[in-house]
Amino acid sequence: MTGPLISASELATLLASGSPRPTVLDVRYRMGGPSGPDEFATGHVPGAAYVDMDSELAAPPGPGGRHPLPDVAVFEAAMRRAGVSGSRPVVVYDDWAGHAAGRAWWLLRFHGHPDVRVLDGGWAAWVSEGGDVETSDFVARPGHLPMVEADDVPGVAVLVDARAAERYRGETEPIDPVAGHIPGAVNVPTASNLASDGRFRPAEELRELYAAVGATPEAGERGEVAAYCGSGVTAVHDIIAMELAGIRAALYPGSWSGWISDPARPVER
Repeated sequence: MTGPLISASELATLLASGSPRPTVLDVRYRMGGPSGPDEFATGHVPGAAYVDMDSELAAPPGPGGRHPLPDVAVFEAAMRRAGVSGSRPVVVYDDWAGHAAGRAWWLLRFHGHPDVRVLDGGWAAWVSEGGDVETSDFVARPGHLPMVEADDVPGVAVLVDARAAERYRGETEPIDPVAGHIPGAVNVPTASNLASDGRFRPAEELRELYAAVGATPEAGERGEVAAYCGSGVTAVHDIIAMELAGIRAALYPGSWSGWISDPARPVER
């Protein structure tokens, strides 16, 4: 590619041939216009990554103006997240006559990328020339995995606490304002799920690990197993381990931090 521009047909050829396959950045942004992320979700050049004008191509407004140059580390991180490599060409496009794309072009060139092009005519040209449009057809339909809420927790037969043992016992609590665990819970710290190489242990070993606290495939089938942690994030590690072991377990999303939000709920140490 030569010059600062590339046509829609040239980009389509490059994407089809893959030699060299460019990194495509969607920087759609218009002051007072539609939301760039929403437009990106509706349709974009296949394989493109969205880059945000306000948070990644500019610093917060201030003495330096309304769109100061971004911090170097912020810009570098954004480009890496978007898959930009110094060894591959980059194509940027927008739906604002090249104004936003031009900003991305200048920043990349300013920071040392040797091969950056602006899509001439932007998104409109890509669509009008029959370029493929990539969209997401994912529709969120919650309920495909089991979940329990605080009111359900006392009725869970095998409630697995995924936190470190000292937090479970209430000896220390570095994050939440109350130490301890939900009464009746059993403890399987997430570290127990892993072998020395950092990978999940074999299914048979995991079955033995969880059977020791009463979490068996049969209990899972009866809907008697659930897991929690501090905030509902790392508990999923135990849920995955149990899934490997053939045990179906529900998640308590509120977990310990949600449980203790009501001082009337009991705490065990």
